[in-house]
Amino acid sequence: MSLDSTSRNQGALAAPLLNVRGVTLQYKTKEHLVTATYRVDFDVCKSDRFVLLGPSGCGKSTLLKAVGGYIKPVEGKISLRGDEVVEPGPDRMMVFQEFDQLIPWKTIKENILFPLKIAGTMNKRAMEEKAMSYLEKVKLTQFSDVFPHMLSGGMKQRVAIARAMAMEPDILLMDEPFAALDALTRRKMQEELLQLWEDTKFTVLFVTHSIVEAIIIGTRILLLSPHPGQVKAEFNSHMHGYQTQDQPEFADLQDKIHKMLFADVIEEGESHAR
Repeated sequence: MSLDSTSRNQGALAAPLLNVRGVTLQYKTKEHLVTATYRVDFDVCKSDRFVLLGPSGCGKSTLLKAVGGYIKPVEGKISLRGDEVVEPGPDRMMVFQEFDQLIPWKTIKENILFPLKIAGTMNKRAMEEKAMSYLEKVKLTQFSDVFPHMLSGGMKQRVAIARAMAMEPDILLMDEPFAALDALTRRKMQEELLQLWEDTKFTVLFVTHSIVEAIIIGTRILLLSPHPGQVKAEFNSHMHGYQTQDQPEFADLQDKIHKMLFADVIEEGESHAR
């Protein structure tokens, strides 16, 4: 597999926060044992906005769940701060695509407080202050006492992000969190996520199948080949937000990634045809 020669400039000076080495992942269906990824390698450094990009079925979400500790590799190793990932933990918080990830019978503030209470590392006052602080960061302070069913899809995702970030994890894991939103809301959420990153410089591992979203969100983009997912290439992206879409560098990177993905899809189709 080829690796873009400029891909590792960013983050090369710092020790990686997350190491993924030779990771092969499998899962069972009723009829088959499916290999989702095959010997995938990458590093994520502190404050990276690292994007896993690829077509449906390339193992992006499965890989994210493995980093979260929910799936054990059949080959290879995942380490966070040098310690092998063997189970879920508060140092890795996930935000999913689905809107029903919030607890429906708890208020918005109670949803954010819930994992803090389970962790049991703070007193009540400190937890309340932290919950309200992160509600303020996602601009939902005035909705602290309402229930999830009263919020729009985008607002629910903002609560989910606030809940995850209130735990101050080493790395935030986001599995296509904006894919179910309409186009305008999705764009707004992308911009809000970038602004939140500017404020706190958190580390995020972000899954998407949208090339545009990958370039806008990511400082680094790992391109995975079709099933089973293997490292196809890695790119640096210095674009930031939709205002960069008019820059020629944006179009050039988008075109380069698109051609690589399209070539893979054609190759896979021809292979199946044979």
